[in-house]
Amino acid sequence: MAIEEDDKPRTKTSHDIGQDLSLLSVEELSGRIALLQAEIARLETALTMKRATREAADRIFKS
Repeated sequence: MAIEEDDKPRTKTSHDIGQDLSLLSVEELSGRIALLQAEIARLETALTMKRATREAADRIFKS
C-alpha cells in the first residue's frame, strides 16, 4: 500500500534568517513571506502593549 501525499506528516514551515533561498519554490517563498508578515504583526502588537504598560507605569510613578 503506497502512502498518499495527504497521509505524510507535514513539517512545520519555518524560516531561518539568512538561509539559502535558491532551492525554495515560488509557493514556499510566498508561504515564508506570509509567515514572516504574521510574525511581524504579532511582534508589533506585543510592542504596542508593552509601550502602553510602560506609559501607564510612568504616569503612576511621575504623579
